[in-house]
Amino acid sequence: MAKVGIREVARVADVSVGTVSHYLNGTSPVSDDKSRRIQAAIDQLGFVRNNAGRQLRLGHSSTIAYVVPDVSNPFFATIAEGIEQRAAGRGLSVFLANSKGDQPREDAYLDLFEEHGVRGMIVASPGQIENRLASLSARGTPTVLMGQLASSPSQPSISIDDVLGGYIATKHLLDIGCRRIAFVGGPLSVRQVRDRLEGANRAVRESGAATLEVIDVETRVISAGHAVGDAIAARDPAMRPDGVFAVNDLVAIGMVQTLIAHGVRVPEELALTGYDDIEYAGSAIVPLTSVRPPHEEFGVAAVDLLLAVIDGEAPDPAHLVFAPELVARASTAR
Repeated sequence: MAKVGIREVARVADVSVGTVSHYLNGTSPVSDDKSRRIQAAIDQLGFVRNNAGRQLRLGHSSTIAYVVPDVSNPFFATIAEGIEQRAAGRGLSVFLANSKGDQPREDAYLDLFEEHGVRGMIVASPGQIENRLASLSARGTPTVLMGQLASSPSQPSISIDDVLGGYIATKHLLDIGCRRIAFVGGPLSVRQVRDRLEGANRAVRESGAATLEVIDVETRVISAGHAVGDAIAARDPAMRPDGVFAVNDLVAIGMVQTLIAHGVRVPEELALTGYDDIEYAGSAIVPLTSVRPPHEEFGVAAVDLLLAVIDGEAPDPAHLVFAPELVARASTAR
């Protein structure tokens, strides 16, 4: 079945093709009577506008792309909502892609969005991606690196001070009396994980009276927390950590569920803090202490930074780094 075109809409509405075009694009006023007839024709015929021609006339796309490593993580979903709202306010739509932390899949999405001529991309990647983004920018697709501080001064980026976040999470555990600290996170090839561990190490060194055990996990999901919880609960109580800093809230929530199922009391025997302060942190079986990044501001700032680059401005600063804050709840309330 052939697609309905603008000429068919004009014929059924008994108006000119130009009037339909003005109605669709808002380029000139159309009377209420003609507007009603055009919309009725669109509904009757099932007309779907094709933006390709409009984009050619305008010389640019009305869409941007946001690539994330794990769309199931509420942290990225919350940021996506902020990006979408800010973009809509600027007359833009957003394509969302889930790379699942897989580089070939990530590359395929970047190629796809470039081929579709998106106006720009916001990319959150667990890997080293700056060279790839530089190539995209050089070919005419501006980019913003999301979630990690760019090493190149020419690559705009927006990130959280994860070293500070790791420090305040671990310092909080130390302040409530924990001395056998465990950091649960991985892989350490991920910049954000390394930075959070660096902050934890700094806090432990400053204390001078605590130890830090690193428990590496391959994924940062609830099931990884379950596995670590099982392993810790199986230890002799004297060999368990008394404080745990989990690299994100999903891992922390998985640990809390499993530890309590094994009879380990949280926080009396083991205090625990997460990271990201996702929506479910406060409603966990034991409300979770977490490090909160500025969710609401993050997506807005990313869009503003990208549009500044698109408009040919030199953003100052090109690298936005947000400071996180600790939100203390029952999981560390000794």
